[in-house]
Amino acid sequence: MRLIVGTIIVFLCVFGGYAAMGGHLLVLWQPFEFVIILGAAIGAFIIGNTAPVLKAVPAMLGTLVKGPKYKQECYVELLGMQYSLYKFVNQKGLIAVEQHIENPSDSKLFNAFPTFAANHHAVEFVCDYMRMLTMGANNVHEIDALMDEELETHHQEQQRIIASMQSIADGTPALGIVAAVLGVIKTMGAITEPPEVLGHLIGGALVGTFFGVFVAYGFFGPMAQALRNIFEAESKYYLSLKVGLLAHISGQPAVMAVEFARKALMSEVRPTFREVEAATAKLPANI
Repeated sequence: MRLIVGTIIVFLCVFGGYAAMGGHLLVLWQPFEFVIILGAAIGAFIIGNTAPVLKAVPAMLGTLVKGPKYKQECYVELLGMQYSLYKFVNQKGLIAVEQHIENPSDSKLFNAFPTFAANHHAVEFVCDYMRMLTMGANNVHEIDALMDEELETHHQEQQRIIASMQSIADGTPALGIVAAVLGVIKTMGAITEPPEVLGHLIGGALVGTFFGVFVAYGFFGPMAQALRNIFEAESKYYLSLKVGLLAHISGQPAVMAVEFARKALMSEVRPTFREVEAATAKLPANI
Protein backbone atom coordinates (compact mmCIF):
# COMPACT_ATOMS: atom_id res chain seq x y z
CA MET A 1 0.00 0.00 0.00
CA ARG A 2 2.80 2.43 0.86
CA LEU A 3 4.47 1.67 -2.48
CA ILE A 4 1.29 2.50 -4.38
CA VAL A 5 0.54 5.65 -2.37
CA GLY A 6 4.13 6.87 -2.68
CA THR A 7 4.16 6.23 -6.44
CA ILE A 8 0.95 8.20 -6.91
CA ILE A 9 2.33 11.13 -4.90
CA VAL A 10 5.58 11.19 -6.89
CA PHE A 11 3.77 11.20 -10.23
CA LEU A 12 1.20 13.79 -9.18
CA CYS A 13 3.75 16.19 -7.73
CA VAL A 14 6.28 15.94 -10.56
CA PHE A 15 4.02 15.84 -13.59
CA GLY A 16 1.19 17.81 -12.00
CA GLY A 17 3.60 20.55 -10.99
CA TYR A 18 5.15 20.59 -14.48
CA ALA A 19 1.72 20.88 -16.11
CA ALA A 20 0.61 23.55 -13.60
CA MET A 21 3.49 25.84 -14.53
CA GLY A 22 2.56 25.62 -18.20
CA GLY A 23 4.64 22.66 -19.36
CA HIS A 24 3.38 20.39 -22.14
CA LEU A 25 3.22 16.79 -20.95
CA LEU A 26 3.38 15.44 -24.48
CA VAL A 27 6.95 16.75 -24.82
CA LEU A 28 8.01 14.36 -22.05
CA TRP A 29 6.87 11.34 -24.04
CA GLN A 30 10.16 10.18 -25.54
CA PRO A 31 9.86 6.37 -25.70
CA PHE A 32 13.26 5.76 -27.27
CA GLU A 33 14.96 7.72 -24.47
CA PHE A 34 13.17 5.43 -22.01
CA VAL A 35 14.30 2.35 -23.93
CA ILE A 36 17.93 3.52 -23.84
CA ILE A 37 17.91 4.23 -20.11
CA LEU A 38 15.83 1.33 -18.79
CA GLY A 39 17.22 -1.16 -21.30
CA ALA A 40 20.80 -0.27 -20.39
CA ALA A 41 19.90 -0.40 -16.67
CA ILE A 42 18.44 -3.89 -17.06
CA GLY A 43 21.46 -5.05 -19.04
CA ALA A 44 23.85 -3.64 -16.43
CA PHE A 45 21.79 -5.30 -13.70
CA ILE A 46 22.16 -8.68 -15.41
CA ILE A 47 25.91 -8.17 -15.94
CA GLY A 48 26.57 -7.12 -12.36
CA ASN A 49 24.60 -9.75 -10.44
CA THR A 50 24.81 -13.48 -9.87
CA ALA A 51 22.15 -16.00 -10.87
CA PRO A 52 20.73 -16.32 -7.29
CA VAL A 53 20.21 -12.55 -7.11
CA LEU A 54 18.54 -12.47 -10.53
CA LYS A 55 16.24 -15.33 -9.49
CA ALA A 56 15.32 -13.38 -6.36
CA VAL A 57 13.98 -10.41 -8.35
CA PRO A 58 10.30 -11.59 -8.44
CA ALA A 59 10.36 -12.22 -4.69
CA MET A 60 12.05 -8.85 -4.18
CA LEU A 61 9.27 -7.06 -6.04
CA GLY A 62 6.67 -9.02 -4.08
CA THR A 63 8.34 -7.98 -0.83
CA LEU A 64 8.20 -4.32 -1.87
CA VAL A 65 4.49 -4.55 -2.60
CA LYS A 66 3.53 -6.57 0.47
CA GLY A 67 5.93 -5.05 3.01
CA PRO A 68 7.18 -6.94 6.09
CA LYS A 69 5.64 -10.41 6.26
CA TYR A 70 5.65 -10.57 10.06
CA LYS A 71 2.99 -8.77 12.07
CA GLN A 72 2.71 -8.68 15.85
CA GLU A 73 0.57 -11.82 15.91
CA CYS A 74 3.36 -13.67 14.07
CA TYR A 75 5.78 -12.78 16.82
CA VAL A 76 3.30 -13.88 19.49
CA GLU A 77 3.09 -17.20 17.65
CA LEU A 78 6.90 -17.40 17.43
CA LEU A 79 7.25 -16.90 21.17
CA GLY A 80 4.52 -19.47 21.78
CA MET A 81 6.38 -21.99 19.62
CA GLN A 82 9.58 -21.42 21.58
CA TYR A 83 7.75 -21.82 24.88
CA SER A 84 6.20 -25.12 23.74
CA LEU A 85 9.52 -26.42 22.41
CA TYR A 86 11.57 -25.55 25.47
CA LYS A 87 8.92 -26.81 27.87
CA PHE A 88 8.69 -30.05 25.88
CA VAL A 89 12.46 -30.55 26.12
CA ASN A 90 12.53 -29.73 29.83
CA GLN A 91 9.74 -32.21 30.56
CA LYS A 92 10.60 -35.10 28.22
CA GLY A 93 14.31 -34.64 27.50
CA LEU A 94 16.35 -34.02 24.36
CA ILE A 95 15.88 -37.53 22.98
CA ALA A 96 12.12 -37.00 22.78
CA VAL A 97 12.52 -33.92 20.57
CA GLU A 98 14.29 -35.88 17.81
CA GLN A 99 10.97 -36.96 16.28
CA HIS A 100 10.14 -33.29 15.72
CA ILE A 101 13.48 -31.99 14.46
CA GLU A 102 14.15 -34.90 12.09
CA ASN A 103 10.74 -34.61 10.39
CA PRO A 104 9.61 -31.04 11.04
CA SER A 105 6.98 -31.12 8.28
CA ASP A 106 5.17 -33.90 10.20
CA SER A 107 5.75 -32.40 13.64
CA LYS A 108 2.60 -31.69 15.62
CA LEU A 109 4.63 -29.28 17.72
CA PHE A 110 5.76 -27.11 14.79
CA ASN A 111 2.53 -27.44 12.79
CA ALA A 112 0.61 -26.01 15.74
CA PHE A 113 2.22 -22.71 14.73
CA PRO A 114 1.45 -22.29 10.99
CA THR A 115 3.40 -19.08 10.30
CA PHE A 116 6.55 -20.56 11.79
CA ALA A 117 6.01 -23.95 10.13
CA ALA A 118 5.69 -22.25 6.73
CA ASN A 119 9.06 -20.51 7.18
CA HIS A 120 11.54 -23.08 5.88
CA HIS A 121 14.62 -21.12 6.98
CA ALA A 122 13.34 -20.55 10.51
CA VAL A 123 12.37 -24.21 10.94
CA GLU A 124 15.75 -25.31 9.63
CA PHE A 125 17.51 -22.88 11.98
CA VAL A 126 15.75 -24.28 15.06
CA CYS A 127 16.09 -27.91 14.01
CA ASP A 128 19.80 -27.60 13.25
CA TYR A 129 20.68 -26.22 16.66
CA MET A 130 18.36 -28.53 18.55
CA ARG A 131 20.01 -31.41 16.68
CA MET A 132 23.41 -30.17 17.84
CA LEU A 133 22.15 -30.30 21.42
CA THR A 134 21.00 -33.89 20.99
CA MET A 135 24.52 -34.72 19.73
CA GLY A 136 26.13 -33.28 22.83
CA ALA A 137 26.94 -29.63 21.98
CA ASN A 138 26.37 -27.50 25.06
CA ASN A 139 28.94 -24.70 24.95
CA VAL A 140 26.82 -21.55 24.82
CA HIS A 141 29.63 -19.30 23.58
CA GLU A 142 30.57 -21.59 20.69
CA ILE A 143 26.95 -21.97 19.62
CA ASP A 144 26.47 -18.20 19.95
CA ALA A 145 29.42 -17.59 17.61
CA LEU A 146 28.11 -20.14 15.12
CA MET A 147 24.65 -18.56 15.15
CA ASP A 148 26.19 -15.14 14.56
CA GLU A 149 28.06 -16.51 11.55
CA GLU A 150 24.93 -18.08 10.10
CA LEU A 151 22.82 -14.97 10.63
CA GLU A 152 25.58 -12.80 9.16
CA THR A 153 25.57 -15.02 6.04
CA HIS A 154 21.80 -14.62 5.79
CA HIS A 155 22.24 -10.86 6.18
CA GLN A 156 24.86 -10.78 3.41
CA GLU A 157 22.51 -12.63 1.06
CA GLN A 158 19.89 -9.97 1.68
CA GLN A 159 22.45 -7.20 1.29
CA ARG A 160 23.26 -8.47 -2.20
CA ILE A 161 19.65 -7.90 -3.19
CA ILE A 162 19.61 -4.41 -1.65
CA ALA A 163 22.92 -3.54 -3.33
CA SER A 164 21.60 -4.68 -6.70
CA MET A 165 18.66 -2.27 -6.42
CA GLN A 166 20.89 0.52 -5.13
CA SER A 167 23.23 0.01 -8.09
CA ILE A 168 20.36 0.73 -10.46
CA ALA A 169 19.55 3.89 -8.50
CA ASP A 170 23.20 4.96 -8.71
CA GLY A 171 23.51 4.18 -12.42
CA THR A 172 20.33 5.53 -14.01
CA PRO A 173 21.28 9.25 -13.71
CA ALA A 174 24.45 8.53 -15.71
CA LEU A 175 22.47 6.48 -18.21
CA GLY A 176 20.13 9.46 -18.52
CA ILE A 177 23.15 11.54 -19.52
CA VAL A 178 24.04 8.89 -22.11
CA ALA A 179 20.54 9.16 -23.59
CA ALA A 180 20.77 12.96 -23.53
CA VAL A 181 24.14 12.95 -25.31
CA LEU A 182 22.75 10.65 -28.00
CA GLY A 183 19.84 13.06 -28.37
CA VAL A 184 22.27 15.98 -28.77
CA ILE A 185 24.21 14.02 -31.42
CA LYS A 186 20.94 13.51 -33.27
CA THR A 187 20.20 17.24 -32.94
CA MET A 188 23.60 18.21 -34.32
CA GLY A 189 22.80 16.14 -37.39
CA ALA A 190 19.81 18.40 -37.98
CA ILE A 191 21.59 21.70 -37.29
CA THR A 192 20.28 23.25 -40.53
CA GLU A 193 16.67 22.81 -39.44
CA PRO A 194 14.62 25.83 -38.29
CA PRO A 195 14.71 26.84 -34.56
CA GLU A 196 11.33 25.27 -33.72
CA VAL A 197 12.54 21.89 -34.96
CA LEU A 198 15.86 22.20 -33.12
CA GLY A 199 14.05 23.23 -29.95
CA HIS A 200 11.90 20.12 -30.11
CA LEU A 201 14.98 17.92 -30.65
CA ILE A 202 16.93 19.53 -27.80
CA GLY A 203 13.92 19.21 -25.49
CA GLY A 204 13.65 15.53 -26.34
CA ALA A 205 17.34 15.04 -25.58
CA LEU A 206 17.02 16.72 -22.18
CA VAL A 207 14.17 14.36 -21.29
CA GLY A 208 16.82 11.63 -21.02
CA THR A 209 18.59 13.47 -18.20
CA PHE A 210 15.26 14.19 -16.51
CA PHE A 211 14.06 10.60 -16.73
CA GLY A 212 17.32 9.11 -15.46
CA VAL A 213 17.34 11.32 -12.37
CA PHE A 214 13.57 10.95 -11.89
CA VAL A 215 13.52 7.14 -11.75
CA ALA A 216 16.75 6.99 -9.71
CA TYR A 217 15.66 9.26 -6.87
CA GLY A 218 11.92 8.88 -7.22
CA PHE A 219 11.77 5.09 -7.37
CA PHE A 220 14.91 2.94 -7.40
CA GLY A 221 16.64 4.65 -4.46
CA PRO A 222 13.52 4.58 -2.24
CA MET A 223 12.87 0.96 -3.25
CA ALA A 224 16.38 0.00 -2.12
CA GLN A 225 15.80 1.76 1.22
CA ALA A 226 12.40 0.09 1.61
CA LEU A 227 14.01 -3.33 1.08
CA ARG A 228 16.68 -2.46 3.66
CA ASN A 229 14.03 -1.51 6.23
CA ILE A 230 11.96 -4.63 5.55
CA PHE A 231 14.93 -6.99 5.81
CA GLU A 232 16.16 -5.33 9.00
CA ALA A 233 12.73 -5.72 10.58
CA GLU A 234 12.46 -9.35 9.51
CA SER A 235 15.96 -10.12 10.83
CA LYS A 236 14.55 -9.70 14.33
CA TYR A 237 12.53 -12.86 13.78
CA TYR A 238 15.74 -14.86 13.62
CA LEU A 239 17.38 -12.85 16.37
CA SER A 240 14.49 -13.76 18.66
CA LEU A 241 15.03 -17.44 17.85
CA LYS A 242 18.74 -17.10 18.53
CA VAL A 243 18.29 -15.36 21.89
CA GLY A 244 15.63 -17.83 23.00
CA LEU A 245 17.71 -20.85 22.02
CA LEU A 246 20.79 -19.53 23.80
CA ALA A 247 18.79 -18.85 26.94
CA HIS A 248 17.39 -22.39 26.79
CA ILE A 249 20.86 -23.88 26.25
CA SER A 250 22.21 -21.92 29.21
CA GLY A 251 19.61 -23.56 31.46
CA GLN A 252 16.88 -20.94 31.69
CA PRO A 253 13.33 -22.25 32.21
CA ALA A 254 10.97 -21.99 29.25
CA VAL A 255 9.20 -18.90 30.52
CA MET A 256 12.50 -17.02 30.98
CA ALA A 257 13.90 -18.16 27.62
CA VAL A 258 10.79 -16.77 25.94
CA GLU A 259 11.16 -13.50 27.84
CA PHE A 260 14.73 -13.22 26.56
CA ALA A 261 13.43 -13.86 23.03
CA ARG A 262 10.68 -11.25 23.44
CA LYS A 263 13.17 -8.55 24.39
CA ALA A 264 15.01 -9.03 21.08
CA LEU A 265 12.02 -7.78 19.07
CA MET A 266 11.46 -4.23 17.87
CA SER A 267 9.15 -2.19 20.08
CA GLU A 268 6.48 -1.65 17.41
CA VAL A 269 5.85 -5.40 17.06
CA ARG A 270 7.00 -6.64 20.48
CA PRO A 271 4.07 -8.15 22.39
CA THR A 272 3.77 -7.28 26.04
CA PHE A 273 4.61 -9.74 28.80
CA ARG A 274 0.90 -10.12 29.54
CA GLU A 275 0.08 -10.84 25.90
CA VAL A 276 2.72 -13.56 25.75
CA GLU A 277 1.57 -14.97 29.07
CA ALA A 278 -2.02 -15.12 27.84
CA ALA A 279 -0.97 -16.74 24.57
CA THR A 280 1.17 -19.42 26.23
CA ALA A 281 -1.59 -20.19 28.71
CA LYS A 282 -3.83 -21.21 25.79
CA LEU A 283 -1.29 -23.65 24.34
CA PRO A 284 -2.11 -27.38 24.62
CA ALA A 285 -0.53 -29.08 27.61
CA ASN A 286 0.61 -32.12 25.66
CA ILE A 287 1.88 -32.35 22.07
